[in-house]
Amino acid sequence: MHIVIMGCGRVGSRLARHLEEGGHTVAVIDKDPTSFHLLGLDFKGKAVSGIGFDSNVLVEAGIERADAFIAVSSGDNSNIVSSMVAKDVFCVPKVITRIYDPRRARIYRRMGIPTISPVAWAVGKAMDLLFLEQSYTRDTFGNGEVELMEVRIPGVLAGRRVRDFEVPGEIRVASIERLGQASVPLAGTTFEEDDIVHVVVLRHSMGKFRKIFFMN
Repeated sequence: MHIVIMGCGRVGSRLARHLEEGGHTVAVIDKDPTSFHLLGLDFKGKAVSGIGFDSNVLVEAGIERADAFIAVSSGDNSNIVSSMVAKDVFCVPKVITRIYDPRRARIYRRMGIPTISPVAWAVGKAMDLLFLEQSYTRDTFGNGEVELMEVRIPGVLAGRRVRDFEVPGEIRVASIERLGQASVPLAGTTFEEDDIVHVVVLRHSMGKFRKIFFMN
């Protein structure tokens, strides 16, 4: 794949190196040419100095043959505009944008542009660390709207049925790991102490998840 990255800060430069190590060709755009030192002396990709939504700059970076465009500069407006140019003008198949404002991130997701919102992610992780001492996130889906939580069942919940811990459309027990073997439970399956339970949870239902599993 050929991937164009706008923004050569800590995220953009690290992403560029990882992608190159994975065998992809990479071009990095930044308006500050001094930022390219973060790529390291062994970076073999292309460093393009300029504004990320300037068509000439994008063409120099190889946008016309790009399989993906990733905007991770420090400015929401620059990321949004450059992503829309990549998507609508150059028809890049995959466009990903970092947007700090969670409200704007939701708007652009509805427009078909996958977004990364570090503010929303950080708030969610802080809440997890504060309140979910007995569980942690195994994976996230989409843009963080759905999380896969891992919970170790305490003795007080042993004998309770899976159906008591599910909320249709919001919280679903996906698997139970017991004595090293995993299974997909039925609604009537009962928990045993020290079961490892994987639960799919909507991010906005984390309050219900905490109440059901830790205040039950």
